Parts: sequence; C-alpha cells; structure tokens
Amino acid sequence: MKVIFLTYTLLILSVFSLEAQDIDSIFHQANEAYRTADYKKALQAYQKIDSLGFRSADLFFNLGNTYYKLNNIAPSIYYYEKALLENPNHTDAAQNLAFARRMTIDAFEVIPKTLFQKVNERILYPISYNIWAWISVVLLMISSLFFLIYYYKSFSEQKRLFFVLSLIGLMLSILTLSITYKVKNHSTKDQPAIVFSDKIEVVAEPNLSAGINFELHEGTKVQILDSMPNWYEIKIADGKTGWIPQKEVKKLK
Repeated sequence: MKVIFLTYTLLILSVFSLEAQDIDSIFHQANEAYRTADYKKALQAYQKIDSLGFRSADLFFNLGNTYYKLNNIAPSIYYYEKALLENPNHTDAAQNLAFARRMTIDAFEVIPKTLFQKVNERILYPISYNIWAWISVVLLMISSLFFLIYYYKSFSEQKRLFFVLSLIGLMLSILTLSITYKVKNHSTKDQPAIVFSDKIEVVAEPNLSAGINFELHEGTKVQILDSMPNWYEIKIADGKTGWIPQKEVKKLK
C-alpha cells in the first residue's frame, strides 16, 4: 500500500512540544520501518505523532495502512475514515478503505438516498459551516453596497438594476445563512463510530438483560444517535437501531 511521507514544514506548524529535529527523526523512523515491513515499529512511531494531537489526513492514512498490514481491520478502517474526515478528496484513503471493508463480516443493504440527501452530502456538508457563515456575510455586504449605489443613482434604469442586484444579494445571503444553520446542525448531530469488538450484540434497551436486536462485528461503521451512562444508541446503514456498550465502539469525531 502507498504510504504518505508528511513534510517537516507541516509538522513544525502543528506540533510545538518537540524540536524540529525530533519530529523529523520520528517520521524518518516510521517511514523506514514501513519500507522494511517492520510494521510494529512503524505503528509505534506514527502513534507517537498521533498522541501529540497532530491532525493530518496523510498521518491517519499512514496509520490505516500500518494497521492493515498488521491485519487489524477495525483500527485500519477507523483511521482511513478519519483521513477522509480531514480530507474528503483523499482518493488513496477512499480506495484503501474499500479494500479494508471487504475484510469485514457485516454487510447491509444501504437505504437509497434522495436527491436532496446526495446534494447535502456532496456539496453542502463538506464545506464548514464557518465558511458558509462568511459567505453569507460577504453576500450581505455586497447587497448593502448595491443598495447604496441604488440610493445615490439618479437615472431610473440604473436605480432599478442596482435595486434588483441588492435584492438578489440579500436573498442569497439569507439562503446561505440557512445553509449555515443546516450544516452546523448536521455537524453537531453527525457522530460516526467504528465497532472495535470482534462481535457485539445490539440490544433493544440500554441494559444487559434486554432483548437482542441483531449482531455487529469489528470494522462496522455506525451512527451514534443518543447516549446514556456506559451505553450508546446506534443506527446502521440499513436503518436498524439499538443499544451497545460504549466501550465496544470508538468515535471518529
């Protein structure tokens, strides 16, 4: 599998607890260990960088590759997913994630998505709600500028043009503001997680004596809907829901 070699510059901007020489040394060790198929040593080095709080799609991709080489499917899927959360356009991570998923046991019939859901997931949600908010502010400023021009123009045709442009800018600003709230709401509610247990029984209620709804196995991606002490309510791709102990899954966010 392809391994990404992170640059010294990116690391120095993100990690301040180690000197540049130390950071460069860790990556060199990890990359060399990966090249020579010493995956346990490579994993330790990559994990050390991860433990420092450094977030990078390429680092997560490297971790996913290393876990995959060690035949640890759940953590490999976990880190490929994290790589794609950092960079949805990371094609190598997407391809390797598909390979890793073939190693899992669970297979569900995914509920077909509507056109609006596809637009949301491919266009709206990948853009941060902060960016949408700034777009809304810029459009409002443009609308205000057009209105000022309209106000001071003397000719009726020009006034009409700038009034229409001001109105369009205002409507677009309101539209992007509503998108901002929509994306923020989705970001808050979106809580994906990966099952790390070899096999787990999903129950109808958050207690050990509840009836079993279905079983899940390592590497399966779930969506967390709710939580109680030591329990998560989860939903899987085919729409089924149930409760599992929190220790059996690892949240991606």
